[in-house]
Amino acid sequence: MTTADLVRLDTVTHVRGATTVLSDISLSLPPARLAVLAGRSGSGKSTLLHLMAGVMPPTSGTVLIDGKPAVAHHEWDRVALLPQRPALAPELTVAENAHLPARLRGRTPPPDLLTRLGLDPLAGRPAHDTSLGEQQRTAIARTLVLTPAVALLDEPTAHQDDDHVALVLTALTTAVAEGTLVVVATHDQRIIDLADDLLPLHSGHLEVAS
Repeated sequence: MTTADLVRLDTVTHVRGATTVLSDISLSLPPARLAVLAGRSGSGKSTLLHLMAGVMPPTSGTVLIDGKPAVAHHEWDRVALLPQRPALAPELTVAENAHLPARLRGRTPPPDLLTRLGLDPLAGRPAHDTSLGEQQRTAIARTLVLTPAVALLDEPTAHQDDDHVALVLTALTTAVAEGTLVVVATHDQRIIDLADDLLPLHSGHLEVAS
């Protein structure tokens, strides 16, 4: 591992039941990059994000964040995960959901965070009274609110129209400019075109040199 590595996977394999979801994945990623896990549904993209987040351990191999096992990281300012389902607190407002990690840590959220994602007009609305696309952008804001070292996002443009896709892309590139390693699982060509590191997955195999 070099000092430039923020995320490193060494010969990671993950088996679910009788199915090998990921096989012998090795890669290293530095800070301030947009890395895109590209591939069809079922190729292992979401599983790889969850392994990086430490949500579950690999069957074999190692996943390191800053040289430490990923399972040890549960702080939103270090590693933040956006799953495919937004998982907001429905009774909280859009702003309260977006700012929650900052509030829990006694920190002030970026004043333009909601504006970046077109959420200002919805700031005081309960999350349950918003569309799926609006909930997804609220969850993206929550993921980025603490400028994490690593932001892991699963299909962040899946429920957005073209105008809102543009806002999401700007939010992601802004996060990279602020020093975050952004890792996105997607098959959206608009995100793929922006990638600093393209990581194609096919049937659980990474098709690039590590």
